[in-house]
Amino acid sequence: MAFKLKGIYAPIPTPFAGGKIAYDKLDGNLEFWLGSKLEGLVVLGSNGEFVLLSTEEKVKIISYVCEKSQGRKPVIAGTGAESTEETIYLSQKAAEAGAAAVLVVTPNYYKGSMTEKVLKKFYLEVAEASPIPLILYNMPRNTGVNLSAKVVAELAQHPNIIGIKDSGGNIVQIAEMIKSTPSDFSVFAGSASFLYPSLVLGAAGGTLALANVFPDECVKVQELFEAGKHEEAKALQFNLIESNAAVTSRFGIAGLKAAMDMIGYYGGDPRSPLQPLGEAEREELKQILGRTPYLQKAM
Repeated sequence: MAFKLKGIYAPIPTPFAGGKIAYDKLDGNLEFWLGSKLEGLVVLGSNGEFVLLSTEEKVKIISYVCEKSQGRKPVIAGTGAESTEETIYLSQKAAEAGAAAVLVVTPNYYKGSMTEKVLKKFYLEVAEASPIPLILYNMPRNTGVNLSAKVVAELAQHPNIIGIKDSGGNIVQIAEMIKSTPSDFSVFAGSASFLYPSLVLGAAGGTLALANVFPDECVKVQELFEAGKHEEAKALQFNLIESNAAVTSRFGIAGLKAAMDMIGYYGGDPRSPLQPLGEAEREELKQILGRTPYLQKAM
């Protein structure tokens, strides 16, 4: 059966100890996520600090997570790189490792040259060469490059391009993407902050940083929505907003990792040059995470 992109995925952080990937710490975290209601995992998304890893480290951690997750949950591997050649190489390695699909962010260093024509050519070349399905990844806050609904609709016609994770937060653009793409093309919310409105418009799920910390609560939003319990879904959505902001836009990857520590798993420090939270920030984060009745039981 062809892979269908749906449900809630956690874009897992990469644990470090002494600046090196801590695979022993990753094991414990994986057991937490694999035992949750999550549909699957994303390795080497933005929260995985993929831009700070070498190509060799990327291949190894993709293989490791795929091996540990085999038979339990599907794994999507982030393989986007600045060059088409490296993106194809990583996508092929992800396929060999057993990933279900690849998540490919827009090239962005030469952002002035990343026209719609260039981006279309990039994604079509990768889609042709990838042995497994490709998911577009729109992250304009980090990349400075936006995949328009028009380009997404055109790329969605390729049989090996099955969906998009849109982290831009532009609900109008998300609506346009859903409207203009085929019914079997999956649009994913890229943040828990706009999960419910995206589902209402027809999104198939989300890849959410907060799902690393509160996986079952994030899944619950979609479960309530699909059960027609809209008031309950909205209430939970509202209660996720502050915590989500804390582990994304406010405190960033350092906040997400600190939150993992706070719920009893391993976060550790980000890889340099990113820095961990200070004590005052950690205390504020702890208060935020424990503030709502929906989330207190998870801490």
